[in-house]
Amino acid sequence: MLRIYRIPFSTNVERVGLALAHKGVEAEWVDVDPGDRSEVVRVSGQELVPVLVDGERVLSDSPVILEYLEERFPEPPLFPRDPARREELRAFLDWFNGLWKRPPNLIVAEEAKPEPDRERIAELERCIAGALPRFEALLDGRDYLFGDGLSAADVTVFPFLKYAAVWEEGDEHRFHEVLRDAMRLDGRYPRLEAWIHRVDALPRG
Repeated sequence: MLRIYRIPFSTNVERVGLALAHKGVEAEWVDVDPGDRSEVVRVSGQELVPVLVDGERVLSDSPVILEYLEERFPEPPLFPRDPARREELRAFLDWFNGLWKRPPNLIVAEEAKPEPDRERIAELERCIAGALPRFEALLDGRDYLFGDGLSAADVTVFPFLKYAAVWEEGDEHRFHEVLRDAMRLDGRYPRLEAWIHRVDALPRG
């Protein structure tokens, strides 16, 4: 059985949980104290979660884990079988992971400074909100971001976009508050809001 190390409220861990449930794969979850990640470091050589252990294979970084799960358990798929469509999806994932996720992290880092630059923070918040029309457009005429079925696109972005409409009791992560405050839907993105609730209703592994 797969073993996966996690901490509470982790967005990257939720990605893996959604993928596992979609594929019907069982896993042993190992809960880690966010204040003591020594076991994660011992197992993987770094302190970030999720960490997946499959026999002798040890993987960290959620995008890498999602690709591995797709290879290890190809059905039902999270990536298109058609090579061109698959690369289109990967390009979207690269954009989201490499560009869209930067502003909220930069906001948290700016707020930690002795004298935060409020104009810079406001600019970064506009960058986060500025992508909402893109997600709304991707959902035009379909239930999921890349078609009528769940894909790696939904699994990857949902744990972040959900804060526009969903909040878990007990979540005290400032990063998540930044997402919530920057992404105000205000009834302007009905397809996106419906998608958030649709994916939120799916099981987690």
